[in-house]
This record gives sequence, structure tokens and C-alpha cells, in this order.
Amino acid sequence: MKNVYVFGTRGFPNVQGGVEKHCEQLYPELTSKYNISIFRRIPFLKKNAEKVYKGIQFIDLPSTRIKGFEPFFHSFLCTIYCIVKRPDIVHIHNIGPGMFIPLLKLAGLKVVLTYHSANYEHKKWNYISRKILKFSEWIAVNSSTAVIFVNKKQMCLFNDKIQRKSTYIPNGVYRKQLATRTDYIEKLGLQPQKYILAVGRITQEKGFDYLIDSYVRSLPHDFKLVLAGGVDHSSSYSSEISKRAQKQNVIMPGYVDGEFLRQLYSHARLFVLPSYNEGFPLVLLEAMSYHLPILASDIPANKLLELNPGDYFKTGSALDLSKHIKQKLAQEFTRVDYPLHEYTWQNVSDKVTTIFDKI
Repeated sequence: MKNVYVFGTRGFPNVQGGVEKHCEQLYPELTSKYNISIFRRIPFLKKNAEKVYKGIQFIDLPSTRIKGFEPFFHSFLCTIYCIVKRPDIVHIHNIGPGMFIPLLKLAGLKVVLTYHSANYEHKKWNYISRKILKFSEWIAVNSSTAVIFVNKKQMCLFNDKIQRKSTYIPNGVYRKQLATRTDYIEKLGLQPQKYILAVGRITQEKGFDYLIDSYVRSLPHDFKLVLAGGVDHSSSYSSEISKRAQKQNVIMPGYVDGEFLRQLYSHARLFVLPSYNEGFPLVLLEAMSYHLPILASDIPANKLLELNPGDYFKTGSALDLSKHIKQKLAQEFTRVDYPLHEYTWQNVSDKVTTIFDKI
């Protein structure tokens, strides 16, 4: 079997992030066909973390938590390791780590890049960081052997040369069994169908600031807002969100996974995704797999899922979101049967297998 080395993710299981969840679901589907080894960043792992997971081997290397420098430092170490070990394929996630693809190609290695999102569009980056990420994007897409885009519209922005070696493969999701237990949400002071749920890292591009504004404007006194997500790097934004949440009685349980997250999804009245930027929103797929009513910002990535027109609101507008929340809550609560047959991890893994076998 071909040996595949993977980097560009902090690691898994139990590590926050869309790329991390993508990798956690994808690679177990590939272990029957390839020897998968995934590089993880030690600072984000629990002490004595297991080295094997569902047939996947982990290679844990040093890293740092310094914002911006973290992925580049770790990716450089991964690159050197790959050049020494010479796997059949190197699979890199995201454009930042893709900066080192030319070194891998000079060593004669085949490299697949998965382009998750245009990271330089995220508000958390300063001018210099955005320029570096933009330059890294150019290097990554031009020097890779093949490119996977999770966002079809993002792929269409590139020239014909890039598109000829590119494949659109959206994220996947597993159908979920609704949780019957309520002990975790009760511990948070919540009642079934009496709260609105949002999930994601507490960063500017997620739009939680104007979601809180909308909550204050529109929710009945017996409804609560839950922001389930952790903070990677302390910032003035995350501090402000935390202060406002305490003042407005917004529930912030931090990063949640497993059964606890399943309870939050299963018993929510409404799921809201107010993001300014997304690659292909995994949390939206998750909410759909729980058959939840949904409101999502009208950014191109969210519109790829082709929800009903009334499920979208104007990005950044607390007033418009507030209006949509009121409309949703005025309706009788019913589960929604979304067409998710295209978004299965089996489909995703089959398409990735085709690329791995071809190069």
C-alpha cells in the first residue's frame, strides 16, 4: 500500500477546528487502502495522547502557540521529516503549510493540497500576515501535484492551468442519532428547544458579536443563546465576546465535543451560523444532520448548501438576523429533512482515493 503523510492540521481527536474535524472523519475511511501517518502539534494534544487512532499512525512534533507562526514552524519540521522518510504521497491541508510544497517537489515527492479557505480574508490577520498567506496560496496551488477544493466557487477563481489539476470535493457528514439524554444541557441551565445554538472558534470571522446583538433584540426572556467554541489565542475580540456574554446571560461552555456536543445539537430550537468567512461549513452540515432549523449568513460558502431563501440573512446585519430569528421562533418547531446524500464521507473518500491512485 502507498504511504501517505499528512500535515496542516493540529491533530485529532478532541482538537478544535474545521480542518481537524475534516481529517478526523476522512482518514479512517482511507486506512484500508493506504498507510496513513498524520503529523500533530504537541502543544494541542492531551498528555499521553494515543499514537494510533482507527488505523492511523500519529507523528507528534514540536510546535508553538504563537499566532501566525504556529503553522509555519510545524509545517517546516513536517517538510524535513517527509524529505527524509520519502512517503509516496504528502497530503497538505490549507494554504499556509503549502508554502513548503516546492521543497517537497524538489525532493521528488508527490503533493496533494486540500484548499479549505482563503485564510487571508479572515479579520484576525494583519496586513503583513495577509500578504504572506496570499503569497503562500500562489506557491501552494502552482507547485502542488493536485489540488482539492472544498469550495467550488473558490476553485473557479483560479486560472485554467490550476483548474485542470483541481477537483471539487465538499466536506462530508455522518447522519446523527438524536441524543435522548439531557444531563449536560441541564447542567448548563438549558431546557430542550429553549435555546439557540452557534458553534465555532471565538474569532472575528465567525460573527458572534452581531449574533449577540441579535439575541438581545429578538429572543424571548425564556430563550437562551449558546456559543459553543473555544479560544485558540487570547485577543481583544475574544475578551469582548466573553464580557458581553456574561452581561447578556449568553452561555459559553467553551470547546465541546462528543456526547456533550450531541446533546447541544439534539435539543436546540434553532442553529445559527453568522460567519463572515467559511471554506465549506462543517458545522452547518452537522446542524443539518440533526435536522435542525437553520439560519446562515448569505456568504457564498453557506449558499453552496442551497438552503431555502428564508434560511439566509444579510451577513453582518444584526437587524436582519434579529428579524429572521423572530420569524423562525414564531413557527412551530419541526425537524427538517435535508438532502445530504451528496455529503457523505464515503463519497469524499472515494474521490480522494481516485486522486491518490492517479498521481
